[in-house]
Amino acid sequence: MGKKAVEHTALLVLSLLSTEDMYGYQMISRLEQKFDSTFSMQEGTLYPVLRKLENQGAVRSYEQQAPSGRIRKYYHLTASGKLLLRQEARQWEAYQQGVSSVVKLAVLD
Repeated sequence: MGKKAVEHTALLVLSLLSTEDMYGYQMISRLEQKFDSTFSMQEGTLYPVLRKLENQGAVRSYEQQAPSGRIRKYYHLTASGKLLLRQEARQWEAYQQGVSSVVKLAVLD
C-alpha cells in the first residue's frame, strides 16, 4: 500500500470518528454497510493507522464493556484529531481536483 493510500485510510478513519467513538470492527462494518462495500478495510490496514493516529495524539483509546460482557477498545477523536481531519480533507480535495483536471484532458472513447 502506497503512502497516499495510507493517508486516505487515515482520512476515512478520522471522518468516521468525527461522528462518534467507535471500536475497530465497528469502523470496518460502517464503511462497508454505509458505502455499499466501496470501502473494504481489513484489520491489518486499520489497526496500524489507528496506532499511528494515537501516537500523533489525533485519537485516544479507552476500553469499555459491551452489552455482551466483552471488553472493547474504543477510539475517540481529539481536538488535534479534528484539526488533522480538516487538514487532510483539504489535501484530499486538492488531490481530487488535480486528478479530475488530468482526466478531463483524456479522450475517453
